[in-house]
Amino acid sequence: MSPLVSIIIRTRNEERWITHCLQGVFCQDYRDIEVILVDNESSDKTLEKARQFPLQKVVTCKDYRPGRALNLGISEARGAYVACLSGHCIPVNERWIGNLIKDFENPDVAGVYGRQEPMAFTPDADKRDLMLLFGLDRRVQVKDSFFHNGNSMIRRDIWEKVPFDETLTNIEDRVWAQEVLRRGCRIVYEPEASVYHYHGIHHNGNVERCANVVRILERLQTDRGYPLKSLDIESMNIIALVPVRGPVQWLKDKPLAAYTLKRALEAKYIKRVIVCTDNPEMAGLSEQMGAEAPFLRSSDLSREYVDLATVLKYSLGRIEEFGIFPDLVVSLEITFPFRPKGLLDDMVVQLAENGLDSVIAAKRENKAVWKEREQRIVQLDEGLTPRQLKEPTYIELKGVGCVTHPEFVRQGNLLGERIGIYEVGNPYSPIEVRNDEDLQMASHWIGDWFR
Repeated sequence: MSPLVSIIIRTRNEERWITHCLQGVFCQDYRDIEVILVDNESSDKTLEKARQFPLQKVVTCKDYRPGRALNLGISEARGAYVACLSGHCIPVNERWIGNLIKDFENPDVAGVYGRQEPMAFTPDADKRDLMLLFGLDRRVQVKDSFFHNGNSMIRRDIWEKVPFDETLTNIEDRVWAQEVLRRGCRIVYEPEASVYHYHGIHHNGNVERCANVVRILERLQTDRGYPLKSLDIESMNIIALVPVRGPVQWLKDKPLAAYTLKRALEAKYIKRVIVCTDNPEMAGLSEQMGAEAPFLRSSDLSREYVDLATVLKYSLGRIEEFGIFPDLVVSLEITFPFRPKGLLDDMVVQLAENGLDSVIAAKRENKAVWKEREQRIVQLDEGLTPRQLKEPTYIELKGVGCVTHPEFVRQGNLLGERIGIYEVGNPYSPIEVRNDEDLQMASHWIGDWFR
């Protein structure tokens, strides 16, 4: 029988990463494992998402130090070997555990640490650090005390003699490795036991020089058959939230909402489409069309002065009460019926491949842009510069589509700091339908649009 491996995962507000991390852990071909989560009082949905997996135990670490968190987790573990993994690290393949434990066939080995590879959207400085530090050659370390608990495994019996120092704010791994080397043990770097890691080891350096180094390292890595990792969109729980207020509006022979729901339901990556409405008739029609309307929202949220972010924050809170914890939220407004097919999937891909906080649909505008300031009209663009030479400005079309992380919706902000623009070039898509005149105009085009 294979020895039991206890996997200790440290987390604090890792809701973006924890599902990917645990999916990688629980698909390992080494099956004799238990997983213990040590959480530093996460205030997001890390724990709710993590508990959807068969964890052995969840331990709370209040007075956080990295060594203290590990010692707490290991003290609850039963395995003869203990793997340490950061909650934002993702095993590269199903052989991660097997490749770590094989090096313990040598009884002198006290600890093994694995390779850490950057994500496709990891910042250049961090990519450089990871690529330079974690190479392709296995090493047995006799004097070098470098060790990294973002991705490592240690012997339980060694830890009982040399626990991690709980007073240190960082490098508890190197201090531990130095002590076990002093006692005559060995440390192994095992590149075959690899994880993806968004963060780097260092956070400084010349930006321009760093970018040049990264380009060369990326090319070398790709040439060796190690493509950079983006988020696995297929495994993400992506939901569309469609707020609808007031009486049902009809466009030709269908509810106005039908055209938005059709695009959401046919999207490849959206797992669920949820309508948040104050109208029981709209709720019933939504379910007939294939969407979900699990609750009726308060009519107070339908007042003119209530903004979209407030409605979405309330709606997300309600569905999380039902145990639905999305990885991404796609916000859509039914007043924009002319979305191109595939737009929503393209926006999701843009966010995932670039590691963005949010992506919004927008219309590019090269014409003059003016704004009133202190009772004066001022021009915001480059004036008489030829249109083709101007820097573009964008007119926001969040109603057409906004893809974002639930943490921002939960904060009532909707958008994070790193925002991507999905340029909508079709002239029909920015058309908004709000009144009878708009409905009459849209009825002339909508049939051709959905053929």
